[in-house]
This record gives sequence, C-alpha cells and structure tokens, in this order.
Amino acid sequence: MTIDWMALLNLAVQCLLFSGIGLFIFMIAFFMIEKITPFSIHKEIEEDQNVALGIVIGSMILGIALIIAAAIGG
Repeated sequence: MTIDWMALLNLAVQCLLFSGIGLFIFMIAFFMIEKITPFSIHKEIEEDQNVALGIVIGSMILGIALIIAAAIGG
C-alpha cells in the first residue's frame, strides 16, 4: 500500500483553507446578528438569564453553520 503524500497534503491544505473561510464567514454573520439586534445579546443572555433569547441565537448560529457547511461541502 502506497500513500500519495502530495495528494494528502493537497487535501489537508484544502481542508484548512475551507475551514478558515467558513469560520470567517460565520464570524461576520454572528457580528451582523449582534449589530442588528437593538439590545445587547451578551447582557440579555448572561446577566438577565434570558433563556429564550439564548435558544433563538443558538438556532440562528446552527442555521448559519449548516448553510456554510453545505456551501463548502458542495
């Protein structure tokens, strides 16, 4: 059994590149959500213990992550 090291390196570089692009797009989307809301998400979730807002923000994060994963995965 032989291993094609160049193909393996190519796949590893592609994986890192697409992961970096996905994280960058995810970061931009999260900051957009944070800026669009008229209140402080951090204050509402951590200080005021707003569980409903935590669930809504968590579902938005999962939705954005699924869209990015589908776009990168093809």
